[in-house]
Amino acid sequence: MTRALYPFQLDPLLLTALTEDLGQAGDLTTDATVRPEDRARGRFHFRHAGRVAGMAVVRRTFALLDAAVQVTVHHDDGADVPAGTCVATAEGPARAVLTGERVALNLLARLSAIATTTARAVALAAPHGCRIACTRKTTPGLRALEKHAVRVGGGTNHRFGLDDGVLIKDNHIVVAGGVGAALTRAREALGHMVKIEVEVDTLDQLDEVLALGLADAVLLDNMAPDTLREAVRRVAGRLTTEASGGITMANLEAVAQTGVDLISLGFLTHSVPALDIGLDFEVV
Repeated sequence: MTRALYPFQLDPLLLTALTEDLGQAGDLTTDATVRPEDRARGRFHFRHAGRVAGMAVVRRTFALLDAAVQVTVHHDDGADVPAGTCVATAEGPARAVLTGERVALNLLARLSAIATTTARAVALAAPHGCRIACTRKTTPGLRALEKHAVRVGGGTNHRFGLDDGVLIKDNHIVVAGGVGAALTRAREALGHMVKIEVEVDTLDQLDEVLALGLADAVLLDNMAPDTLREAVRRVAGRLTTEASGGITMANLEAVAQTGVDLISLGFLTHSVPALDIGLDFEVV
């Protein structure tokens, strides 16, 4: 079961988005053309097939605008739906439904796109015992939502931020003076509950990491499948192995076949095109 998003996590993000849209004067168009007593029903339709993600966002967006808006979810997060499916309806005061339309649609379309793309990647990797992970390449301010969408797609989350795990990358290694120095300092500075992952670009660096015995996981960066396969052989289950860099849908399965435990993909969150979702209205 995918971990839930709580209102206290959603509200700051949604209030920022609604404030950005409404500004100081509010929804001039809606307020000028729609009477306060008018009621409407909006239907959220997937115009392309995909996996639903973001229904908590839809519910909460309208609740923040007007508690009288009733959102009925027909297909919740995790559902795979064909093109033309109505996934939810929002019914109530027409002004609130119209005003919340764009924020709800924008976020539902983005999160569903992330979940849909993640599900495709998972389908390629899972038969080979490999998991799909996201990265920190998320939209500023939307990380919690986007990482939730990755989980809805069947993927796993990498770090949420700089404070919940150690990933010693190539630039850290350069500044520290080498793999050994970086790993040794990290292990001396951290408590037993904090895991350490270190990025390596070559098999020689990997051998150094293995000899030190201080890491919990290794990120194998921009390695060809044959090199990855040899890296997995050398690790021999002593560390969690993660492949990253230069991986696309076209070569993802070949990477998964090398035996790595994880493949991390930045494109899950930084460059997926939004899913095409419409909101069609009727007067009630």
